[in-house]
Amino acid sequence: MNRFCYTCLLKVVAPIMLALLARKAKRAGGVWEIRAPERFGRYEGVEPALQSSAVAAADDEVAVALDFKRAVWVHAVSLGETRAAQPLVQALLDQGLPVLLTHMTATGRAMGASFFEAYIRSGQLRQAWIPYDLPRAVKGFLDYWQPRCGILIEREIWPNLLAEAKAQQIPMVLVSARFSDASLKQARRLGSVLKEAFTSLALILAQSSEDQQRLQDYGLAGVQLAGNLKFDVKVPTSVVQQARQFKQQLQRPVVVIASTREGEEWMFLDSIKTAALPQSLASAPTPLYVLVPRHPERFEEVAQVLEASGLSYCRRSSQPSPQALSHCHVLLGDSLGEMFFYYGLADVVIVGGSFADFGGQNNIEPSALALPVLVGPHTANFKQAVADAIAAGATRRCESALEAIAMAQQLLAEPAQAQAMGQAAEQWLAQHRGATERTMQYLQPFLQ
Repeated sequence: MNRFCYTCLLKVVAPIMLALLARKAKRAGGVWEIRAPERFGRYEGVEPALQSSAVAAADDEVAVALDFKRAVWVHAVSLGETRAAQPLVQALLDQGLPVLLTHMTATGRAMGASFFEAYIRSGQLRQAWIPYDLPRAVKGFLDYWQPRCGILIEREIWPNLLAEAKAQQIPMVLVSARFSDASLKQARRLGSVLKEAFTSLALILAQSSEDQQRLQDYGLAGVQLAGNLKFDVKVPTSVVQQARQFKQQLQRPVVVIASTREGEEWMFLDSIKTAALPQSLASAPTPLYVLVPRHPERFEEVAQVLEASGLSYCRRSSQPSPQALSHCHVLLGDSLGEMFFYYGLADVVIVGGSFADFGGQNNIEPSALALPVLVGPHTANFKQAVADAIAAGATRRCESALEAIAMAQQLLAEPAQAQAMGQAAEQWLAQHRGATERTMQYLQPFLQ
């Protein structure tokens, strides 16, 4: 497929895609602005310095923001990419550069606004919606913002966007790049449209040597290895301290089941009923299981699953007291931006998205708190990170939800094992940190 055919197909399916996106937005909540002019690259009558501010600037701050053109543009599509990009964006801000931060989802944008509120107020950072990958939309976006360069996180390759950036001589860089075996096969099937997009990039920085090799096998030259930005995660210590103070009042162990996907909640709830509750000793407090769905649009669905399970539960959104939680089997983590609060409560973390075939979720964040981590059999999205963590003794793989619940029980009963895994996690992370610094070194020629 060439880019002309890709664009024609995109125009044909655009109404369906917009309808599906609107449906997702309705379920997820938040401000998505699916049909906002900005998503189509239209900015009539709006000054670049004032567009998309999450927080209104005071009059004396506007003067700083008016020279916002030629910002460094960073695209972090959603929640995970925004968290991954945080240390890199902070490094750019620390260098005194103006930053344009774009997103596709409301959750990513809200997280970005939370991370960088002070910089939004000062005018050094602006947020905007990424335009849809239609020729007029991407041209309008780039004409308006005129960034000095663009930085894409992990795998955000959009053919028309990259073609227009090349036409306007805006260098584009892909950082913390992930490229799985499945991605390689898909790229080859799509033909010239994706190859053209990749070859238009000025620089590609791979997460791992495996990603680097696959990108080279695809025929891309000059791919550099800089590491995974997620290893440079900044732990919000005040949030973790708040969680640990809360946990002291609970007086019971906590197992966090994080980032679950469709179908996995039933697996874990059945496993809790089958393995955990009957085997809990009368002399030991029953663990509190904190169930955190990956996507906010599924909070109500998971609440219904909990209702049908017969297990008692509370919702984080209702702000239950420690006393209320003493009578619950499960706490439903139906809140945004609180993952580190949940990890702060945890004695053991089970990372979801890996027990059904979804490719897994981030196992690095709980390791950053020196917690023992359990994953399922499906971890293709974090293949190298999981393999390295298992080899280091920081993570264990379980073949089923039932095995994971049983393993969590074992670690609660044998705290020396859990502590050893936590210490291994600290050492493992220390060995892999530094991706942000390496990335910034590679980026310097594009930041002038």
